[in-house]
Amino acid sequence: MKRDPHQFDFFAEAVFPVRQAAEQIDLDRFRSLLKREMARAIRECPYDRPTIATRMAHYLGLSSVSKGALDAYTAESKTAHDISLVRFKAFVRATGAVWLWDVVLSEDGLILLEGDEARLAEIARLQQEQRELAAELKTLQARPVTIKRRGR
Repeated sequence: MKRDPHQFDFFAEAVFPVRQAAEQIDLDRFRSLLKREMARAIRECPYDRPTIATRMAHYLGLSSVSKGALDAYTAESKTAHDISLVRFKAFVRATGAVWLWDVVLSEDGLILLEGDEARLAEIARLQQEQRELAAELKTLQARPVTIKRRGR
């Protein structure tokens, strides 16, 4: 049985959800969310905090990044210790938590596409363009073309 395209599936979850940009930027909410998600990345990471700090230092070209700095970046109570973008990038690499970029982008209505997923989006865009051209061609073909024979 073919599914009706207008009927929703309650159990299906969109792989690439459609997002809208938030009207207002709630910095306190964003700060808390980012710190919680970074803490989650550390918990899910196979490395301990000192190793993550060492890996971050390597990516940043520094002699060291302290475990205390990591703790401050992930403590919701430390509102004066926000991570810089450069250090965030090193943190993502050090933990392997690439999904953190999606957390950062989501409130702006953006979605992270990784690797070949971008090609999938390009395929869908071209298919949409193809459908639009087919509809335009159908409209043009709907009316017969009168050809005037010259010279006969």
